[in-house]
Amino acid sequence: MLVIRRLVDRRRAYTGIFLPGEPPRIFPTSEQEHARILQIYKQDRRHAGIANDFTDFKIGEAPAAGPAAILPSAGRAGPSD
Repeated sequence: MLVIRRLVDRRRAYTGIFLPGEPPRIFPTSEQEHARILQIYKQDRRHAGIANDFTDFKIGEAPAAGPAAILPSAGRAGPSD
């Protein structure tokens, strides 16, 4: 699995590309260069055999229901009559 991360220290910003079994590739980049790298490598939909943040972690999708729908109603403490 390919991992691309933005790394920032006090003086510079870097892009890190990590592949299993390979040494990390870390090089200085501007915001525009990093965005272009992501544009090239990022997938916007599910492809067979490819895992990415958008499909696996549902980043950018609206939640299906509000917080009240997530909490279980059974066993919830509340005022009793």
